[in-house]
Amino acid sequence: MFVNTVILGAGAAGMMCAAHAGGDCLVVDHAKSPGEKIRISGGGRSNFTNLDVTPENYLSQNPHFCKSALARYSQWDFISLVDRHGISWHEKTLGQLFCDGSAKQIVAMLVEELTQAGAQLWLKTSVEKVRYEGGHYQLTLLRDGSPQRVSCANLVLATGGKSIPKMGATGLAYDIARQFDLPLIDTRPGLVPFTFPEGRFTTLAGTALPARLSNNRASFDEALLFTHRGLSGPAVLQLSSYWHEGEAITVNLIPQTDLFTLLRDQRQAQGRRALTTEIARHLPGRLVDFLTAEFAITGRLADQSDAALQALCDALQSWQLTPGGSEGYRTAEVTLGGIDTDALSSKTMQAKSQPGLFAIGEAVDVTGWLGGYNFQWAWASGHAAGQAIAAGNAAGSATGA
Repeated sequence: MFVNTVILGAGAAGMMCAAHAGGDCLVVDHAKSPGEKIRISGGGRSNFTNLDVTPENYLSQNPHFCKSALARYSQWDFISLVDRHGISWHEKTLGQLFCDGSAKQIVAMLVEELTQAGAQLWLKTSVEKVRYEGGHYQLTLLRDGSPQRVSCANLVLATGGKSIPKMGATGLAYDIARQFDLPLIDTRPGLVPFTFPEGRFTTLAGTALPARLSNNRASFDEALLFTHRGLSGPAVLQLSSYWHEGEAITVNLIPQTDLFTLLRDQRQAQGRRALTTEIARHLPGRLVDFLTAEFAITGRLADQSDAALQALCDALQSWQLTPGGSEGYRTAEVTLGGIDTDALSSKTMQAKSQPGLFAIGEAVDVTGWLGGYNFQWAWASGHAAGQAIAAGNAAGSATGA
């Protein structure tokens, strides 16, 4: 069987690519349903993009690589697609867009788009072997237990990264990239909770509050959640992408407040009030109980010198913690690193050294922040590759004519 293009992966990037690559296209995925990561995203409502997408929202060894694709297929383009399919949506905090209904609507929309484009979708199909011979890619696939041999001019790596292996994530894209000598950037889990040894925060599990988490590379003001394992919540997930094993992080439990001035004024006005009572006006009760032991908070406001108040403020607003690690790929929302962007064209996503080989989405060393940015990269990179393939097909047809 010969098709012009085979796309490995029926996720966000792969289906978007198929919708734009032209009709002679086959999308292959080992899962029983397409778009599984879309389906579970955003609590089942899919945070499908963000109103404020900029290149600064992405991590990569080459921070400029994502600019071309994002500029040529923006969040507004995807919003227009969603609107054309009659999918209602709403904005949450920080520009994040979610379906009013179900994430399944986004999956159905993409399947409809690729079907209308004339692409085929083979599910429950695994890749057994890939080789390049005679100017074409020769694939051995296993579909419903039966071997299938497919030949194609273009091969698109859209199988994602290693995150959430229970959903079938593998390093297939990296394996094929190595086979064709494309360099890789070391991978690690991103957008992932931190873990701490000995159940350090077990008594605080379920406690959440707005906080600022930072290190010497980044800072995020979002929600912090204490768990049985350690720390989670949007602020933690965001910072995890900028964190390396063994590094300390700084936690500001009461950000955007001049805490020292506030406590000093309260000492003057309410000197007989217990210091813990005052702190409890700003933090959850269980957390105050924990911090009372952690920082030896005792006495009344009137008993505190300026130096003592400043030391307490430093403790609460510059709490130094060193995670023991992260929860790893098991719960990571994305994979950092991947196929080196230096090996790809930023305009077409095609490998510079291997004709007809494309890499898109999470497989590439471009990773977005939490909040719809990774989906937007999937849409944009899939669109870029699809458009390039379609243009190549048109050029070939014109030459043949």
